[in-house]
Amino acid sequence: MEIFNLTVREYEKNLRLDKYLSEQLKDISRSYLQKLIKDGAVAVNEGSQKSNYRLQSGDCIRITIPDDMQPDIAAEDIPLDILYEDDQLLVVNKAKGMVVHPSAGHYSQTLVNALLYHCGDSLSGINGVLRPGIVHRIDMDTTGALVVCKTDLAHQSLALQLQEHTITRRYRAIVLHNIKDDIGTVEGPIGRHPTDRKRMAINHKNGKTAVTHYRVLERFGQYTYIECRLETGRTHQIRVHMASIGHPLLGDAVYGPAKCPYHLQGQCLHAMVLGFRHPITEKYMEFTAPIPEYFNELLQKFR
Repeated sequence: MEIFNLTVREYEKNLRLDKYLSEQLKDISRSYLQKLIKDGAVAVNEGSQKSNYRLQSGDCIRITIPDDMQPDIAAEDIPLDILYEDDQLLVVNKAKGMVVHPSAGHYSQTLVNALLYHCGDSLSGINGVLRPGIVHRIDMDTTGALVVCKTDLAHQSLALQLQEHTITRRYRAIVLHNIKDDIGTVEGPIGRHPTDRKRMAINHKNGKTAVTHYRVLERFGQYTYIECRLETGRTHQIRVHMASIGHPLLGDAVYGPAKCPYHLQGQCLHAMVLGFRHPITEKYMEFTAPIPEYFNELLQKFR
């Protein structure tokens, strides 16, 4: 069983309950959330409400997601942009809007569904049936390079490299406002937000060490185009760190302004460069995922 506690903020009032939950719990389908509401698994201020309830600022919502029977994850013929593949692993360029692995109420159209179709039984089983081959992940609305393991040996090797912080991960991002310094480092432990279960935050009490290095690529006055290099890999690390210094990512409604003038689908963040030692040859390999079209269009507009 998994429990989420959410508090409605001022700019979120008047949203329907089911729409609000679908925006907060993006890995769970709206239809499944509506079922949870109908079944009494969602409490608003400790009482029950219907899906069409209009939220008020300060409403406290508690969602209880029951443990499911272990589902059969279906292989689905979903196109993959494969940057590299051999008998141990593959590197994919994940599309925007694609969830990496299945979760409660969201068991289709994920990267794992596509991988099962493409690889068949050739995926590592260390992370179980819901996350075969998945050794790390990127957010649904983040694009870019992701390594997938076909064998347990590859999985163990890549997991160790992640633990030792020896994997190269360089991201491209567009952030709000003009960053003063050309280069910089953000350090701050990241953990769960104390009151909002779906958000991460700088958490000195319960957070884990997190370090992000950035450098400015171009300045556009209201926005800055940057490269970020991860020294650690915490959930939402770049999004939290850049917001903490007053430069949230463009399009990031969770850690930045609720409204975006460019009608974007989430944050402008792209995992561009991924490098690691091959689990068999131990040769260092590095892959570059091209900047997505929407990102390039924004850059051209700002220029």
